[in-house]
Amino acid sequence: MLEEVERWLSTRSWSVTDRPLHQIMAAKQRTGQTVSVVLPALNEEETVGDIVSVIRHDLVRQVPLVDEIVVVDSGSTDRTSEVAAAAGATVVHRDEILPRLPAVPGKGEVLWRSLLVTRGDIVCFIDADLKEFSSDFVLGIVGPLLTEPGVDLVKGMYDRPLGGAAGQGGRVTELMARPLLNMHWPQLAGFVQPLGGEYAARRSLLEQLPFPVGYGVELGMLVDALHLVGLDALAQVDVGVRKHRHQDGQALGRMSAAIYRTAQLRLARGHMIRPSLTQFERGQDGFEPRTYSVDTEERPPMTDIPEYMKKKAA
Repeated sequence: MLEEVERWLSTRSWSVTDRPLHQIMAAKQRTGQTVSVVLPALNEEETVGDIVSVIRHDLVRQVPLVDEIVVVDSGSTDRTSEVAAAAGATVVHRDEILPRLPAVPGKGEVLWRSLLVTRGDIVCFIDADLKEFSSDFVLGIVGPLLTEPGVDLVKGMYDRPLGGAAGQGGRVTELMARPLLNMHWPQLAGFVQPLGGEYAARRSLLEQLPFPVGYGVELGMLVDALHLVGLDALAQVDVGVRKHRHQDGQALGRMSAAIYRTAQLRLARGHMIRPSLTQFERGQDGFEPRTYSVDTEERPPMTDIPEYMKKKAA
């Protein structure tokens, strides 16, 4: 490991217990910064309501840390929107945001559009499929942004149990993202969960970043933020254990392809010969190929969008 990364681990890698709530709230009051929590959601009626309820109870009612909770529904066919609204979130449908630009499927697309419908100086992203959710996820990753002026982006780190075994989740991280980062961006080798969906950043940084529309958004954001603001402006906080719904192997393959494509663009800004991935499933007549397109589109920095700049100036 690089000496720079070892130093970073000792100065920019914390636990949620390192910052008491009263210290975080004092910093929020002193700086006047506002906090938005965004949950990108697609068919998450079983979990989204509990997550919103916990955040509202702990960080809106008990202490005024969070100023708004926004669920961006990216086309759910279940009761995600109704459940989220009943729990107290503001629900916005992806296709209603920036309608002049047709939406494309993908998590990164939803996160990018969320900047247009939130107002916080700090934007905190939380996946909507988490189980046994704790408000420490929000508290942990927002805390350093309020108390450390030199920090611009904070990732959550946690154990990810799989099938009862601790630390066995995050298979795409271990098989794809971590090798890519260690080989090509070794300054980022200290991140425990580089692909984790729980992170917070200053709006002033997010609005300058391009957003890969799909699963490559987390890796792309880390790499681009490193180049834009430097390693010392990035941090991570241990928030405990993350429990969520796990994907099957083929879905993980598609995620890996999108992440590889995101890395490839940043390495060479070149073009894929074949931006698709063929996988195989056993059918009645043997193995049958299934070909999926790989996310190759990226949304530009939000500062390039006239509607955003007009809203910001208002």
